[in-house]
Amino acid sequence: MPRHKEVDVAVSEELLEILICPNCHGEVVYDEAAATIACQGTCRYVYPVRDDIPIMLVDEATKPAQ
Repeated sequence: MPRHKEVDVAVSEELLEILICPNCHGEVVYDEAAATIACQGTCRYVYPVRDDIPIMLVDEATKPAQ
């Protein structure tokens, strides 16, 4: 039976290159340690990453304090 090699999967570079903030369409930055993707645009929303899957839903984002 073939053995599967365990791979540390994270958000791929290719995906990060095409992701934008769904709220303001700004660029985003991935923080692997915090498991978040943060908008660098006008809204500054922070989106969670769960099981290496970015949850890019405005309703799931943490909004900055006003």
